[in-house]
Amino acid sequence: MAIATSVPRAVFAVDPVLSRGRRFAEPASPSRNDFRRDCDRIIHSAAFRRLAHKTQVFVYHEGDHYRTRLTHTLEVVQIARSLSRALGLDEDLSEALALAHDLGHSPFGHAGERALDSCVQEFGGFDHNAQALRIVTRLERRYADFDGLNLTWETLEGLVKHNGPLTDRTGKPIGRYTEGGVPGPIVSYSRAHDLQLWAHASAEAQVAAVADDVAYDAHDIDDGLRADLFALDDLRGLPLVGDILVEIERKYPDLELSRRAHETVRRVITRMIEDVTAESLRRLAMLAPHSSTDVRVAKAPVIAFSPAMQAADAAIKGFLYPRMYRHERVMTVMSDAERIVRDLYAHFTTQPDTLPDDWGEDLTDSATRGRRIVDYIAGMTDRYALTEHARWIGNTPDLC
Repeated sequence: MAIATSVPRAVFAVDPVLSRGRRFAEPASPSRNDFRRDCDRIIHSAAFRRLAHKTQVFVYHEGDHYRTRLTHTLEVVQIARSLSRALGLDEDLSEALALAHDLGHSPFGHAGERALDSCVQEFGGFDHNAQALRIVTRLERRYADFDGLNLTWETLEGLVKHNGPLTDRTGKPIGRYTEGGVPGPIVSYSRAHDLQLWAHASAEAQVAAVADDVAYDAHDIDDGLRADLFALDDLRGLPLVGDILVEIERKYPDLELSRRAHETVRRVITRMIEDVTAESLRRLAMLAPHSSTDVRVAKAPVIAFSPAMQAADAAIKGFLYPRMYRHERVMTVMSDAERIVRDLYAHFTTQPDTLPDDWGEDLTDSATRGRRIVDYIAGMTDRYALTEHARWIGNTPDLC
């Protein structure tokens, strides 16, 4: 299937000229639209720079060729822009959401998140989407007139809702938030600046979410192969990947292994983008939206894999979970990483005076103190977390 490199702006694309604006009013830029400004603010934020030294799957010193949160983010941006271009959506808004989608992740990937979540269950737990919202609305302190980055409403709602609505129309939590409720930082912010938690996000936000899935599947295969956690032949039984391997071997029977692996990953990305484009066009044709509002109030997402590709995506993730994410080698490192995060939280809870001066102010109650400590630890890079653990606690594991 051929995809046009560019199509006219769709009527259901979000128009930066019609943005709902920023919480704190600012003069318009003479050279950039509002969504382009959001991209630039995210790129220049301290939180974005720290992604270069945060774990994706492998900790930073296991090898220079493995993905970090930053390289993963840049790959999601590329895929999101490709999809937006093919569908006539606003590329800058999709890019802003792809750039920001991992800002709230703690050091050491999901292991760090699990550890922080267990530490602050009494204060509502830890959620990386809620943490990303805190970063861009409160924790980045660079501008004279406001805390945070003062991003547009469209970027903020997409950051929070890119995986779908968080509540129903009555405000009752749904989906992954049914049991534990919507995280407090999201609820409190939305009270002041309504993000319409009951609605879908824009098509551009949905594109960023699907682009994240595509990048995870393709590039975790690449990193897993590079780390020798599994072999290319182990992928033959997977839908999509197995067919691609057969195609490559028929066309290039003598191709060296490293090129065969790269060709496989490249074709996985291409097929997934083609599939999302075709399925999304089908859904959009059925919905016939006349505006971005029609997309938000639709009963289902408009950007998605086809059922066949959903099955392939599930099979890839089902393969990677035991063979990579739960591999003994990875789990040993991640267990040590969780201990580092828990140790740091326990230390700063009992000795808050050892927090840096600008983090240790106004700790009036246990909930405020707990959230401030989480903010501090979640912002750490892998390397800084190890340094702080060695400084205050000692007996720091060697994560390799």
